[in-house]
Amino acid sequence: MLISLSILLLIIILSLYTFAPHPPATPKQAANITELETYLNQLVASGNPPGLSAVVVKDGEVVYNKAFGFADGPRNIKATPDTVYHWWSMTKIPTAFAIMQLQEQGNLNLDDEVRKHLPWFEVNYPSNTSPAITIRNLLQHTSGLPDPIPAMIGWVHYNDETFNQTDVLKKYLPEFNTLKFEPGTKAVYGNLNYMVLGAVIEAVSGQSYETYITENILQPLGMSQTSFVYSPAMAEHEAAGTLPVVHYFTPLLPTLLDTNTLIRERDGKMLWMNRVYIDATPSTGLIGSAPDVAKLMLAYLNRVTPNGQLILLPESISTLTNTAPLDGRGLGWAVGESNGKRYLEHGGGGPGFAAIMRLYPDDRLGIAILSNGTDLDRDGLADLIKSLKW
Repeated sequence: MLISLSILLLIIILSLYTFAPHPPATPKQAANITELETYLNQLVASGNPPGLSAVVVKDGEVVYNKAFGFADGPRNIKATPDTVYHWWSMTKIPTAFAIMQLQEQGNLNLDDEVRKHLPWFEVNYPSNTSPAITIRNLLQHTSGLPDPIPAMIGWVHYNDETFNQTDVLKKYLPEFNTLKFEPGTKAVYGNLNYMVLGAVIEAVSGQSYETYITENILQPLGMSQTSFVYSPAMAEHEAAGTLPVVHYFTPLLPTLLDTNTLIRERDGKMLWMNRVYIDATPSTGLIGSAPDVAKLMLAYLNRVTPNGQLILLPESISTLTNTAPLDGRGLGWAVGESNGKRYLEHGGGGPGFAAIMRLYPDDRLGIAILSNGTDLDRDGLADLIKSLKW
């Protein structure tokens, strides 16, 4: 009997493995553009992801901007450099920029206690002598606040709207207000940190989070194909998100999401999704194109926009770039090293989409990859693109 059950289990596992899409392993390096593009074409041909866009900036210019595969396979819509994807957690970088802008204006200080700006912010500290959470803690993920994933996956809506982010935080904070560790003692990534920052931005600026980001970051940079909901122009280039039928997320879907609304159709090994939005925008709300990510990277690396406008003062960029990391976390950015070169990066991943933005400030080099697949070897792809001589 035991042998029979073992054989049956083996058959099920093999069947699932066979049915799941298998992306080719990411090479360590590419000798030239042709080699890189050969691999990227193989990757999208695997269906996971079905499409992606890649952009590279170097020394103040866009030096590479190309797309591969399909933005919408069942509808035979190919990905282009202008294809629009969910950024998911890459949104945290504009949120960090906004906080630095507000400090420049004298409206807050990174070392302010959160309660200075949000008097209603109540959390359970580990002890009576715990230091209070500061804005700096939130930026660096050192607050001790727990991450609301996987529950956050269920905080979705399907219509083109955004919500007051202070109200969103007040709604969900009571479920996650017990700290996991003393503030400042270690860094553990968590979306709740940036939800709190969004409420701080609203309190200090007197604007909605989305309005502040749009007026002070997106519009000055000319990021017309990036927003928190799909504009008509963005919709013309919309990528549909995907999830493999066989995936560790799949069993969670019925418990967290309305799958009848989320899933548009099944096509072979892939589920194709309808539009979906997360209620909490400061941590994960932006949608945009690879060329718009390039504008953001150029403004950071060059310290000015193409028309000479400052998005951040040089001292703010220096603070974000050079703050000593704790457990790999700087302010806003994750900090790493590849082939002896220090980099700043932020990935994004969630229902249907995955992305990464990586900067090498010393080389004035920036790389971004956006895709409409739930899975993506983000760091491997960034390393691969970096291996070329740009």
